[in-house]
Amino acid sequence: MSDQISRKIEPRARDLGGGFRVRRVLPFYAQRMVGPFVFFDHFGPVDYPPGEGFDVRPHPHIGLSTVTYLFEGAIEHRDSLGTDIVIRPGAVNWMTAGHGIVHSERTPAPEREEGQRMHGLQTWVALPRTHEDMPPAFDHHPADTLPEFDYHGARMRILAGEAFGQTSPVHFPWPILYLAFEADDGANLILPHSLAEERAIYLVSGKAMIEGESFDEGQMLVLADGADVAIRLEPGTKGVICGGAAMDAPRKIEWNFVASDQSLIDQAKTDWTESTRTGGSERFPTVPGDTEEWIPLP
Repeated sequence: MSDQISRKIEPRARDLGGGFRVRRVLPFYAQRMVGPFVFFDHFGPVDYPPGEGFDVRPHPHIGLSTVTYLFEGAIEHRDSLGTDIVIRPGAVNWMTAGHGIVHSERTPAPEREEGQRMHGLQTWVALPRTHEDMPPAFDHHPADTLPEFDYHGARMRILAGEAFGQTSPVHFPWPILYLAFEADDGANLILPHSLAEERAIYLVSGKAMIEGESFDEGQMLVLADGADVAIRLEPGTKGVICGGAAMDAPRKIEWNFVASDQSLIDQAKTDWTESTRTGGSERFPTVPGDTEEWIPLP
């Protein structure tokens, strides 16, 4: 393998229930994180016929921001802050859990009635230790607010951070890089080491070549430190580049909880169990408009 690539990660199939399958890339046993990215799922494309859809019941998070990005379809996001919004392709939903939040994700009513194709990415980015216990927040960034430009034949959209002189409106309290690309006619790119301390490229579809070696859809390539990487994207290839500064400490993950200290996760588990018993709590309130069910602690 090229010395410009420090690791190649193959996705593992996971069934999240109800036939909703994902390709899980991070965490990987030999690569727990890339910058603040601690979790990386690729779902779809999957076709839902009229009358069907997916339903992720209300569940909690701590210590992270969840980032949803779609290529096709729509998702209705509701959370315990009172947010109720539908995300569509090209936009970014950025939900910061901090001390604690509860949310659900479901097929919107019109798409459930008409049917839809779903395809997208769900990632988690760990909050720095100084912000793990911050109040929860939610931000929606429509597609037309995110910088988009052509770079050597590839159409780039900056989802978070700064790259190639463009800056995303997303605010995150740690150096981060997240950009999406599409190369309809192919492209030859240079990914400079200055983009981020830690960088990885994930191929959503198509093929890429690095130093004569071919890489396929579904693979994540963690790029070597300090290398300016030349990459050839074949026509029709799309994917994302993610990373940022190395995190301030390793992270523990249990279920939907991320923390730098196990005691924070243990307390969250206790608090969620109590919340489901009492019908909501100060830390984990109910989700307005979605109060009939929840996912219990495994």
